Amino acid sequence: MRLAIETVMTPFVAHLDWSGATTGGTRDVATLNRDLDVTIDGHTVPMSAAPDFGGSSVRVNPEQMYVASLSACQALTFLFLAARAHLVVTGYSDDAIGELAMVDGKLRMATVKLRPRITLAPGTDADRVRTLVDKAHGQCFIGNSVSAKVDVEPVITCENHTAPV
Repeated sequence: MRLAIETVMTPFVAHLDWSGATTGGTRDVATLNRDLDVTIDGHTVPMSAAPDFGGSSVRVNPEQMYVASLSACQALTFLFLAARAHLVVTGYSDDAIGELAMVDGKLRMATVKLRPRITLAPGTDADRVRTLVDKAHGQCFIGNSVSAKVDVEPVITCENHTAPV
Protein backbone atom coordinates (compact mmCIF):
# COMPACT_ATOMS: atom_id res chain seq x y z
CA MET A 1 0.00 0.00 0.00
CA ARG A 2 1.39 3.39 -1.00
CA LEU A 3 0.74 6.38 1.16
CA ALA A 4 -0.30 9.62 -0.45
CA ILE A 5 2.24 12.20 0.71
CA GLU A 6 1.65 15.88 0.15
CA THR A 7 4.46 18.25 1.11
CA VAL A 8 2.95 21.19 2.96
CA MET A 9 6.04 23.17 3.96
CA THR A 10 9.53 23.99 2.83
CA PRO A 11 11.86 21.11 3.76
CA PHE A 12 13.75 21.39 7.04
CA VAL A 13 17.53 21.31 6.57
CA ALA A 14 20.36 20.50 8.97
CA HIS A 15 24.10 20.29 8.26
CA LEU A 16 26.29 17.89 10.26
CA ASP A 17 30.09 17.93 10.54
CA TRP A 18 31.96 15.19 12.36
CA SER A 19 34.25 17.41 14.40
CA GLY A 20 35.85 14.38 16.03
CA ALA A 21 37.63 13.50 12.78
CA THR A 22 40.48 15.81 13.75
CA THR A 23 41.54 13.46 16.59
CA GLY A 24 42.59 10.50 14.47
CA GLY A 25 39.66 9.15 12.53
CA THR A 26 38.03 5.78 13.00
CA ARG A 27 41.13 3.76 13.90
CA ASP A 28 39.31 1.87 16.69
CA VAL A 29 36.23 2.11 18.88
CA ALA A 30 38.18 2.94 22.05
CA THR A 31 39.67 6.13 20.59
CA LEU A 32 36.78 7.12 18.32
CA ASN A 33 35.80 10.72 18.99
CA ARG A 34 32.03 10.95 18.67
CA ASP A 35 31.76 14.77 18.65
CA LEU A 36 29.56 16.33 15.99
CA ASP A 37 28.54 19.87 15.13
CA VAL A 38 25.04 20.26 13.74
CA THR A 39 24.18 23.57 12.12
CA ILE A 40 20.61 24.68 11.52
CA ASP A 41 19.96 28.09 9.98
CA GLY A 42 23.34 29.38 11.18
CA HIS A 43 22.98 28.05 14.74
CA THR A 44 25.50 25.36 15.63
CA VAL A 45 24.67 22.75 18.25
CA PRO A 46 27.64 20.78 19.63
CA MET A 47 26.50 17.15 19.76
CA SER A 48 27.97 13.77 20.65
CA ALA A 49 26.83 10.27 21.48
CA ALA A 50 25.27 9.79 24.89
CA PRO A 51 27.92 9.17 27.59
CA ASP A 52 26.76 5.54 27.91
CA PHE A 53 27.82 5.12 24.26
CA GLY A 54 31.22 6.76 24.63
CA GLY A 55 30.12 10.32 23.96
CA SER A 56 30.76 13.60 25.70
CA SER A 57 28.65 14.59 28.70
CA VAL A 58 29.09 18.30 27.90
CA ARG A 59 27.47 17.98 24.46
CA VAL A 60 23.85 17.35 23.57
CA ASN A 61 23.09 13.85 22.31
CA PRO A 62 20.54 12.67 19.73
CA GLU A 63 18.42 10.95 22.38
CA GLN A 64 18.05 14.24 24.28
CA MET A 65 17.15 16.06 21.07
CA TYR A 66 14.55 13.39 20.28
CA VAL A 67 12.88 13.91 23.67
CA ALA A 68 13.20 17.70 23.38
CA SER A 69 11.59 17.75 19.93
CA LEU A 70 8.58 15.80 21.22
CA SER A 71 8.32 18.11 24.24
CA ALA A 72 8.59 21.26 22.11
CA CYS A 73 6.06 20.05 19.54
CA GLN A 74 3.54 19.21 22.27
CA ALA A 75 4.09 22.60 23.93
CA LEU A 76 3.82 24.64 20.73
CA THR A 77 0.76 22.74 19.52
CA PHE A 78 -0.96 23.10 22.91
CA LEU A 79 -0.12 26.81 23.25
CA PHE A 80 -1.47 27.49 19.75
CA LEU A 81 -4.71 25.64 20.53
CA ALA A 82 -5.06 27.47 23.87
CA ALA A 83 -4.57 30.86 22.20
CA ARG A 84 -7.05 29.98 19.46
CA ALA A 85 -9.58 28.97 22.15
CA HIS A 86 -8.87 32.18 24.12
CA LEU A 87 -7.79 30.17 27.18
CA VAL A 88 -5.17 32.17 29.06
CA VAL A 89 -2.06 30.13 29.83
CA THR A 90 0.56 32.09 31.78
CA GLY A 91 3.21 29.41 32.24
CA TYR A 92 4.35 26.17 30.65
CA SER A 93 7.35 23.99 31.44
CA ASP A 94 8.08 20.33 30.89
CA ASP A 95 10.49 17.83 32.39
CA ALA A 96 10.28 15.20 29.67
CA ILE A 97 12.01 11.85 29.91
CA GLY A 98 12.71 9.20 27.29
CA GLU A 99 13.81 5.62 27.79
CA LEU A 100 15.83 3.40 25.51
CA ALA A 101 14.91 -0.28 25.56
CA MET A 102 15.21 -3.41 23.50
CA VAL A 103 12.03 -3.75 21.44
CA ASP A 104 11.70 -6.65 19.00
CA GLY A 105 15.43 -7.26 19.25
CA LYS A 106 16.39 -3.65 18.49
CA LEU A 107 17.59 -0.91 20.81
CA ARG A 108 15.26 2.03 20.34
CA MET A 109 13.57 4.89 22.11
CA ALA A 110 10.66 2.90 23.53
CA THR A 111 8.80 5.48 25.61
CA VAL A 112 8.73 9.20 26.13
CA LYS A 113 6.87 10.75 29.03
CA LEU A 114 5.96 14.43 28.74
CA ARG A 115 5.18 16.04 32.09
CA PRO A 116 4.06 19.57 31.34
CA ARG A 117 3.31 21.95 34.19
CA ILE A 118 0.74 24.40 32.90
CA THR A 119 -0.21 27.57 34.76
CA LEU A 120 -3.51 29.27 34.00
CA ALA A 121 -4.83 32.76 34.61
CA PRO A 122 -7.57 32.88 37.26
CA GLY A 123 -10.94 31.93 35.81
CA THR A 124 -9.51 29.81 32.99
CA ASP A 125 -11.43 26.55 32.53
CA ALA A 126 -9.04 23.74 33.55
CA ASP A 127 -11.26 21.04 32.02
CA ARG A 128 -11.08 22.74 28.61
CA VAL A 129 -7.31 23.02 29.04
CA ARG A 130 -7.06 19.26 29.73
CA THR A 131 -9.07 18.61 26.58
CA LEU A 132 -6.65 20.79 24.60
CA VAL A 133 -3.65 18.93 26.06
CA ASP A 134 -5.12 15.71 24.65
CA LYS A 135 -5.98 17.39 21.35
CA ALA A 136 -2.44 18.76 21.06
CA HIS A 137 -1.07 15.28 21.69
CA GLY A 138 -3.08 13.99 18.72
CA GLN A 139 -2.06 16.89 16.48
CA CYS A 140 1.65 17.08 17.30
CA PHE A 141 3.26 16.12 13.99
CA ILE A 142 6.52 15.06 15.62
CA GLY A 143 4.61 12.73 17.94
CA ASN A 144 2.67 11.44 14.94
CA SER A 145 5.98 10.65 13.20
CA VAL A 146 7.55 8.39 15.82
CA SER A 147 6.91 4.81 16.86
CA ALA A 148 7.79 5.28 20.54
CA LYS A 149 4.93 5.38 23.01
CA VAL A 150 4.43 9.02 24.03
CA ASP A 151 2.44 9.75 27.19
CA VAL A 152 1.41 13.20 28.38
CA GLU A 153 0.87 13.66 32.11
CA PRO A 154 0.01 17.31 32.71
CA VAL A 155 -0.13 19.10 36.04
CA ILE A 156 -2.39 22.15 35.75
CA THR A 157 -2.37 24.93 38.30
CA CYS A 158 -3.90 28.38 38.53
CA GLU A 159 -1.84 31.51 39.12
CA ASN A 160 -1.43 32.28 42.83
CA HIS A 161 -2.33 28.67 43.73
CA THR A 162 0.16 25.87 44.19
CA ALA A 163 -2.25 22.94 44.22
CA PRO A 164 -3.23 21.37 40.89
CA VAL A 165 -6.73 22.14 39.62
